[in-house]
Amino acid sequence: MQPYEIIAAPFTLWVAPVATAFPLVGAAPASEWIKVGTNGDRSESEDGVTVAHSQDFSQVKVAGSTGPVKAFRTDEGLVVSLTLLDISLEQYKLAMNGAAVTTVAAGVGTAGYKHLPLYQGLNVTTYALLVRGTGSAYGDAYTAQYEVPFCYQSASPELVFKKGDPAGLALEFTALEDPAAASAAARFGRLVMQHAVAL
Repeated sequence: MQPYEIIAAPFTLWVAPVATAFPLVGAAPASEWIKVGTNGDRSESEDGVTVAHSQDFSQVKVAGSTGPVKAFRTDEGLVVSLTLLDISLEQYKLAMNGAAVTTVAAGVGTAGYKHLPLYQGLNVTTYALLVRGTGSAYGDAYTAQYEVPFCYQSASPELVFKKGDPAGLALEFTALEDPAAASAAARFGRLVMQHAVAL
């Protein structure tokens, strides 16, 4: 219902290899896109998804004035974060630099199991990130999506296992400047909001 620009909707994340094409608004992500959380937003804590735009400035002050006369942006960042209530190894690996999950089949007298290495090493895995929800400022049923072409998982999760509370895996995806961006304005990607249905 109106006003459409007031949005209260969960968003879901997908990751894919860098340079994977982003899906069009309204189209299902291709098979290269892996959903974060087995059940998407039903695998997230009620804190939801946070999109943080950070920036720092340098101000110029002159002798003949008490206030700044000019400002330069010296730093900017984009971080998408959430707490995942899904610690299946296929999801946990996002916190472990995208390490491979190994499956060992059950045998006679031995249980089957999966395992994930906990050492990450020097190299950092990068991803393309899609953040999508039914949360357009132009209509309740329309889609909005953040398209981040180049990022890495930057959180240092601390899982707490205790009675009565689910273990949460805190994840942060920090944008890096896309070296293949078509323009300077596209270095962190873009935010797309649907405003009309397809013809």
